[in-house]
Amino acid sequence: MNSRKKRFKIELEDAEGSKYNLSLEGNISKEKIMKIVEFMDLINIEPNENNERTIYGSNRSTPASVGDKIWNLVEGKFPYGGFTSTDILELYEDQYNEPIKLSIISTYLSRYTERSRLIRTRQGKEWIYKMARQQPMQQPQSSSPSPSPSASPDLPL
Repeated sequence: MNSRKKRFKIELEDAEGSKYNLSLEGNISKEKIMKIVEFMDLINIEPNENNERTIYGSNRSTPASVGDKIWNLVEGKFPYGGFTSTDILELYEDQYNEPIKLSIISTYLSRYTERSRLIRTRQGKEWIYKMARQQPMQQPQSSSPSPSPSASPDLPL
């Protein structure tokens, strides 16, 4: 009999320089490994071709992480309208042909709200999300050039 315990040590670093050290010891099941992979998705870490861990940004042509896939759906399907986490769940499973838990979708949508990428309002028992639109910087209303560099648009007193 092999009484030796299994040991795993995972060290990750994200683009911001944050380091993650995870040590596993004992009876490691496939389910536990899947939870670690979900955690990596939550912090937006994905393996590259060399099995090294890197961070993927949202500027990639094909979304790599769960977060990128969710944001891609939000931008593509709901640029002006409202949606729920269940709407994203259904679209995600249809588009990417992958199962995902509603709690994971909700976590990402909540984070996007905290980062001011989404606006969230309560409607009955559910949250309705909309994309947050950034206001362009104020510029003079007229299209004619200003008479001098120090001139400013007329403001009501």
